[in-house]
Amino acid sequence: MSSLDQGAIGASPEVRLDAESRLAAEYRALRGGVGIAPLPDRIVVRVVGADRVTFMHGMCSQDVKGLAPGAVAPALLLTERAHLIADFLLYAEHDALLIEIEAAQWPAARAHLERLLVADDVEFEPLENLGVLDLEGPESHRVAAAITGTDAAAIAEWRHVRSGDLRLAHLPRFGAPAASIIAPREILADLTMRATADNSVTNIVIVSPATLEILRVENGRARLGGDATDKTIALEARLNYAISFNKGCYVGQETIERATARGGLKKRLFGLRIDGDRAPTAGAAITLGGKEIGHLTSIVRSPRFGLIGLAIIHQSAWTVGSAVAIHDASGEIPAAVSDLPFA
Repeated sequence: MSSLDQGAIGASPEVRLDAESRLAAEYRALRGGVGIAPLPDRIVVRVVGADRVTFMHGMCSQDVKGLAPGAVAPALLLTERAHLIADFLLYAEHDALLIEIEAAQWPAARAHLERLLVADDVEFEPLENLGVLDLEGPESHRVAAAITGTDAAAIAEWRHVRSGDLRLAHLPRFGAPAASIIAPREILADLTMRATADNSVTNIVIVSPATLEILRVENGRARLGGDATDKTIALEARLNYAISFNKGCYVGQETIERATARGGLKKRLFGLRIDGDRAPTAGAAITLGGKEIGHLTSIVRSPRFGLIGLAIIHQSAWTVGSAVAIHDASGEIPAAVSDLPFA
């Protein structure tokens, strides 16, 4: 959870009320209009070279060979034991692949890729001049069309088109209706202003990272570095949507196949519906019948669901509705296990 989330949840009643009022307004835009969200922590890396497709196909969890130009797909870099190194979005173009990834993940991702790059004709070019603008909500495609001049509604889900310096994608990155724009960083502020000035949508606001965090948790999307670590197996974090189960060999495939075929997972990501008004701290232990089964990794105050959280928990607590307890320095809080997404 971000510091903004924890600060809002743990602040005085007056400060929290103001923060919750702002978040509620942003949340309404996500649910009924458009939330405009610059993503300054995302970077774009261009992958070029004659061997780019075959190399990335063998390195990541996605069927790169099956991606036609214009496709977008979530993908993972895994260790040989299927532990997580990085998660990213892969854009297929006619002459290159684009990796959209958190800037903090790229050094480890690049080191892993280059360690296995032997005689392949592949190069990685960080495009520092490009940034990402996310438009979330049911009216996102209408606004995207207005500011880019491209019929966003005509773009199929998980597809992108290029128009001049802009790339527009139909991309539900948090599991909800959304559009994404990759553009030169110097025009992102202008695009944001034009989006908020669009008179065709009545409920349109710039949303904070805290509001996006609510959307992420509600939809059960694990965050690497928070809900999942470099010791987490991809399937434990429910990252199945970023894995092709029909492709050929890739790094980590053997562990994924073994866990899938044998049902060998002992722990998995679930939601928690938390009782009362006091928010436990991230990292708090979770118990079932007095036995520790996991730790709370994300927590938000959702206008729709109340206090909810995410945790990778032991299979003994996988029954939806199981009564568990969350323990932090201030005491014990009852909670119930929820499947994901929460809706």
